[in-house]
Amino acid sequence: MPKYERILLKLSGEAMAGPQSFGIDGEKVKALAHEVAAVAREGVQVGVVVGGGNIFRGVALAAKSMDRVTGDHMGMLATVINSLALCDALEQIGQHTRVMSAIEMHQVAEPYIRRRAIRHLEKGRVVIFAAGTSNPFFSTDTAASLRALEIKAQVIAKATKVDGVYDKDPKKFDDAVMYEHITYTEVLTKSLAVMDATSIAMCRDNKLPILVFNQLTPGNIMRMATGEPVGTIIGPPLS
Repeated sequence: MPKYERILLKLSGEAMAGPQSFGIDGEKVKALAHEVAAVAREGVQVGVVVGGGNIFRGVALAAKSMDRVTGDHMGMLATVINSLALCDALEQIGQHTRVMSAIEMHQVAEPYIRRRAIRHLEKGRVVIFAAGTSNPFFSTDTAASLRALEIKAQVIAKATKVDGVYDKDPKKFDDAVMYEHITYTEVLTKSLAVMDATSIAMCRDNKLPILVFNQLTPGNIMRMATGEPVGTIIGPPLS
């Protein structure tokens, strides 16, 4: 039985790349699509925001010499490529999906219109939000927080390469301790690298919980959606 009626799933661009860490790995995208579709078929309304790091990092060195705004626009276009790849994988297994872009490109994706996005979700379609917020200087984490609030999602499910939020980098420190629950303010004051500060602050101000979990573990998206204890919850202080 699903715990949530509507979620916003935040995937990193690297989640699309698989072991090669750049580009798009077809098998990895198919596996993600099967997990997302399984959750949608349980009746959960699923919005998705995908990063673009797997594509944009390939041109990041060139972008360093570019204007920041130009570089950010390139990153937004990278998210559109990933969104189309995920959409195709979902459609191939029979899951109706829509890509909605914050940058208008009518031949490729629908323009993002909040009411239309909610209508798609209500009809059981997975909605993939592409091109960030269309504004430079804002990350895809911030775009995920913004879209989650706009569609009234009950949680942001932040998929990562680790099991949750730790007090220090678990890849560098064997004694790193994972939190089951941590407050927004603790994440900000301890400078824990979970999401950028703007996105955390937006969630804090609107009391939107963030569930950080490991997307490399098969089945974790479904476990998260059904409320199994997986990952770390970032939220208000426990009463």
